[in-house]
Amino acid sequence: MATSNRTAGAIQAPVQHAEHVYLVAQGDEPAPGMEEVSTSWQRSANKYGVDPADSTAPRIVTAQELKGLREPIEKLIVNVQEELDRLYQVVRKAGYAVLFCDTTGVAVEHRGEDTEADQFKYWGTWLGGMWSEAIEGTNGIGTCIVEERPVTVHRSQHFRSRHIDLSCSGAPVFDVDGKLMAILDVSAINPELSEGAHALTGALTVTAARDIEERFFREHFLQEWIIALALPEESDPVVLLAVDANQRILGANRPARACLMLDDPVLGTGLSLWSIFERDVSLFRRKDNNDIATRLVIAGSNETCSALVTAPTGGLGAWRDPATIALHTRPRLGVLGSSVQPAPTPRMRGGLSPGAMRRVQEYIDAHLSEAIDLGVLARIAGLSLFHFAREFKQSAGVTPHHYLVQRRIMSAQKMLVRTELPLSEVALAVGFSDQSHLARHFRHMLGTTPRDFRWSQR
Repeated sequence: MATSNRTAGAIQAPVQHAEHVYLVAQGDEPAPGMEEVSTSWQRSANKYGVDPADSTAPRIVTAQELKGLREPIEKLIVNVQEELDRLYQVVRKAGYAVLFCDTTGVAVEHRGEDTEADQFKYWGTWLGGMWSEAIEGTNGIGTCIVEERPVTVHRSQHFRSRHIDLSCSGAPVFDVDGKLMAILDVSAINPELSEGAHALTGALTVTAARDIEERFFREHFLQEWIIALALPEESDPVVLLAVDANQRILGANRPARACLMLDDPVLGTGLSLWSIFERDVSLFRRKDNNDIATRLVIAGSNETCSALVTAPTGGLGAWRDPATIALHTRPRLGVLGSSVQPAPTPRMRGGLSPGAMRRVQEYIDAHLSEAIDLGVLARIAGLSLFHFAREFKQSAGVTPHHYLVQRRIMSAQKMLVRTELPLSEVALAVGFSDQSHLARHFRHMLGTTPRDFRWSQR
């Protein structure tokens, strides 16, 4: 998420804002509060050629164009109605509109006050508004599409001067194959109302987007068993698996693919659920429609994770019944943590051998500036991917990814103190994709920005 620092929302004259954007696009350091959008600013100017001083209103597509854009995702639009209504009821008092956008950045469904429709249309935050980054520069919808992560862009964090009174939070919606299929966004045009609310809208939008993904996943796999998991210590708890009657994994959502190292080729092999968890086939003998709250034991360990197991909808008649489908597809990950049995006290176990741990650490330190593949680390340790990830966490106390980020942040701290290199060069030197990537992790881990840390050490 973008920072809630009030500097980002400070009133700026349009000309001053455009000048600042031009300078950052040319390589200057961004002002405090702008670090996380600086890469998007540079992309907007240098790749897309967007003019930050352009005062043209965002385009609203015609009714005929909108119809053509809605048709490919009409089923998804029907599915999202409940989540859009629920989100809008929360944010409407703060003057926000809810926009559901396709992957080109066009709002194909919306919620908003009809009495304020003319104002929302003027600002482009209405049905049919076009918000791709290539057209409008940095904004909560277009930047979310490009970076495929939740993005909050508040007031002066926008690229175009025309938009510096707007506030928007976008969250990506991924399909059952882990590919981007839509963007959910909340946008405000009244800065007095959004100033006190924008720090919360990002979290609300992400939660609603995850509910949409879960509903879509469950509907896609109506006739399969659905397992919802909360894996230990993972940053994203929204882990969903679809398995058949023989407990072969047929589907995995995006977080499951990342956490459990599943991709299409692996899923195509008919991977057994019991290659990841200890066998417990009794879970798949239930025939009622009630969720089964349980804990699954990670294979080869004493570590457990919370799980909700949902049985298939049943025969041909059942999966066509609207009431049965509604029961099966309702999002319930929010109750996952409160509905499971208490975790047993774990017993001590091995982890990586000292030699394997040393080899992995030495390789990471020697290749920080490169993209480090988890498979390479697993081979260095002499283990399978999933087994390596569990054993490394037992030894280091954190996942391999978290450890790698820690080492990169530590290296960045040293460079910020010992060199005068621009933040963009420091980011690349320690292995982050860009300056905003560094700033995001730096703030999350240390509670400050790279710029402020550098000044504090002088």
